[in-house]
Amino acid sequence: MPPSAEGLSKPPAPSRAERRAAGRRQGKQPGAPGKHLAQVAHPDEVVSHVPVACESCGADLADAEVVSTERRQVFDLPEIALRVTEHVAERRRCACGCETKALFPEAATAPACYGPSVRTLAVYLAMHQHLPFNRMAQLFADVLHQEVSVGALAQMVAEAADATGPFLEQVKVLLHGADAVHFDETGGRVAGRLHWVHSASTAALTLLDCHARRGTPAMDDLGVIGSMTGVAIHDGWKPYRSYDVLHALCNAHHLRELVAIGVVWDQGWANDLAALLVEAKRAIEAARAEGRNRLDDKMLHSIRVRYGMLVAKGFAANPEPEFGKRRGYEKKAHNLLVRLDAQRADVLRFCADFRASFDNNQAERDIRMVKLQQKISGSWRTLDGARDFCAIRSYVSTLRKNQRDILSGLRLLFEGHAWLPGGT
Repeated sequence: MPPSAEGLSKPPAPSRAERRAAGRRQGKQPGAPGKHLAQVAHPDEVVSHVPVACESCGADLADAEVVSTERRQVFDLPEIALRVTEHVAERRRCACGCETKALFPEAATAPACYGPSVRTLAVYLAMHQHLPFNRMAQLFADVLHQEVSVGALAQMVAEAADATGPFLEQVKVLLHGADAVHFDETGGRVAGRLHWVHSASTAALTLLDCHARRGTPAMDDLGVIGSMTGVAIHDGWKPYRSYDVLHALCNAHHLRELVAIGVVWDQGWANDLAALLVEAKRAIEAARAEGRNRLDDKMLHSIRVRYGMLVAKGFAANPEPEFGKRRGYEKKAHNLLVRLDAQRADVLRFCADFRASFDNNQAERDIRMVKLQQKISGSWRTLDGARDFCAIRSYVSTLRKNQRDILSGLRLLFEGHAWLPGGT
């Protein structure tokens, strides 16, 4: 449930009395790593402060002995202002009569234009910090004392998106050869109509794109799942089954449904099956920590047998009711059991193939910024604008996953050579 839908039912934060009863104090807890502003070894400027006169007798201290010093450092911003550089291209005449004009640098694209640093900041604020264009124009006016039009800011974003072409192609190639790729999709309004943002990602790569369709036409245009060689991890939506690849289903979705059936409707088999999935997940984590790349056959067989027994127990508790007489929970429980039974190999793919993960949280995290953008701006006015957002968000997200500086990476777009990831 999103925070906006919680209303007044959201429980309040713990009070001071409740924290005391739980043995917790406000602020950093014992044993937790602390954070503070630390002094640097080489400050940019050192200012010495000398006492003028003795506070006891009033004598002059100009030649007095220095017995000790105390240092304090102030971290602050320099005055922020645009710096205007004028480039003058000379035209010179050779003795042979030919006139040759010097070339302007790449940044000087017009008689008056914004440089790559301003453009980089605009794209960073719009695409990474999700600042609306009107608010961004206000920020430039207040901080840089320069009126930058909304149209100019939008053009900077479009220019950056155009420069991501080589990056997007490289990401597709790397996703084709990845061991496992996470897929997801989410709706968004574009030009007043429902469109879909599709994602394909790994721990090191992110690829987003917007399309008018939700199914296979959009997946074909994204160009990943139909050409990949690894495991496709998703939430089980039917169009993904159109592609002949190994599939793995998101067990976070299954756990939520099982908990609802087990706790809300008091069905023990659902609680037991949820516990089995979590147990299998922990067994795989332990195996990986030991350097193993598979579970031993006995444990894998045990998980599969117990899984089948619990699904059968679920069917016994939730037989398919007669048409028209099905109650809500019976319908949901039976439908879940049908999926868990028919697709058990994909549900347990993470046990047999360590390339697959237990859940699809990677895709959920990568597509979350799309929902944040919609929450702030509501929609996109054009499909081109939506696709520009997806291209730059793919670039920024991949930079962040690879511990690259985002501002430096965005600046490369305006210098004509986008950063390219080297592997998954």
